[in-house]
Parts: sequence; structure tokens; C-alpha cells
Amino acid sequence: MIIYGKNVIREALYKNRPINALWLDENFNDYKFIKLLEDKKLKYEKVSKHELSEIAKNKTHQGVVADVKPYETYTLDEILDQNEKQRFIILDGIEDPNNLGAIMRTAEATNMTAIIIKKTGQAPLNATVAKVSSGAIEHVRVIVVANINQAILKLKSNNVFVIGTDGNTNLTTEDMPLENSLAIVLGNEGEGIRPLVKRNCDMLVKIPMYGKINSLNVSVAAALMMYKIIG
Repeated sequence: MIIYGKNVIREALYKNRPINALWLDENFNDYKFIKLLEDKKLKYEKVSKHELSEIAKNKTHQGVVADVKPYETYTLDEILDQNEKQRFIILDGIEDPNNLGAIMRTAEATNMTAIIIKKTGQAPLNATVAKVSSGAIEHVRVIVVANINQAILKLKSNNVFVIGTDGNTNLTTEDMPLENSLAIVLGNEGEGIRPLVKRNCDMLVKIPMYGKINSLNVSVAAALMMYKIIG
């Protein structure tokens, strides 16, 4: 798959992700980055900025584009561990790759156990997600499931307390049982959490808001929830 941006590719190199091809802008002059490539004994081709944009299908590549091995995903069985206090983020249909990338960046910063996403109806792990995550995509484990509701039931059977976000409930983030293993559910940018997913949650909480606009971007809401349950 194609990825671009210095931070993204730098983290890929640190994680020894297989690189099939690498292109630099013919005017690229970040000598520290070039030295990293040389230290890793990686060959690269210098091309025009226009050619890079064509390869990346994006103009925000910062002068470096790579074709790499696709990002790995996991199953719930591989990650669940009842001997640990775990922290999951469940995304119920996040369609904007910018939101997914931003959520991933915060998940790495707060050391979440994993992010759970659907196979379909969900932004895939692509170059935009990688770029917005600023390389965090290399360090965050992503669990892909066929059915969010089934995943929630499995989490609950493994003593993970599942909390949905809902602006209409009376409970707030202060009511969350932080001593438990937790999974936080965040819904689609437009419609929120689907009704059945909401019903399968152990608890619904709202983020207290004191202004006149009673909504938050999903990546901002996710960040607030993650920092609330950290540790």
C-alpha cells in the first residue's frame, strides 16, 4: 500500500515495516531523514513533486512517498486478557479517515489496548489515516470484527465493561467504573451509535458540555474519553 509523509514513513522504518519502493522529491533536503534511509540501507528514487503527488494521490506528502506492506490487524481473541486491566475504543461506523487517524494518534498517546472497527461501513486503514495519525498507526493495535454487537457481547463475557457515549443520558463520565477493564463506544459522525449497539452497552454516559453548541467532533469526544479512562 502507498503511504506518505515524513513522520509516517519514519515510524514505518523504525518498526522495520517492509518497504517495496520509496520515492523522494528531487529537491528533498532533509539530511537527517536521508541519513536514516542510508542507515537502513534503503534505496530510493528521486522524482518531481508532481510525480510524487500522482503516486500518493495527494499533495501533502512532504516530499516522501513509499509503497509498504499493509498494516496488520488483530482478532479479539489475540488481544483479550482477563489478567490485565484493558482499555478498548470501539468505533461504530467512523467513515472519515481523518477522524480515524486523529483517534489513532490519541489512542497511541494514551496507551489504549486496541481500537475495534468493523470490516465494512468504516474508514479503512489507508494513507490518509496513516498521515493524520502522524505515524501512530505503527503502534496502535487494530482489531477488525464482522459485527460490533457480537464483539461487545464477547468483551462483556470477558469482564470488559462497555460504555457508550450518548448526549441524552443523565450519567456522565464521572460515573464510569474506572477500576474495571473498559471499552468505550463512539458512533458514526452523523448518526451516532446505532440503537442495538447502544442497548448492548452496560452504561451510557455523556461528556459534560457548558456552551451553546451541544456536540463535539467524534475525534475530540474520543480524546476526552480516552484521557478520562487512562491508566
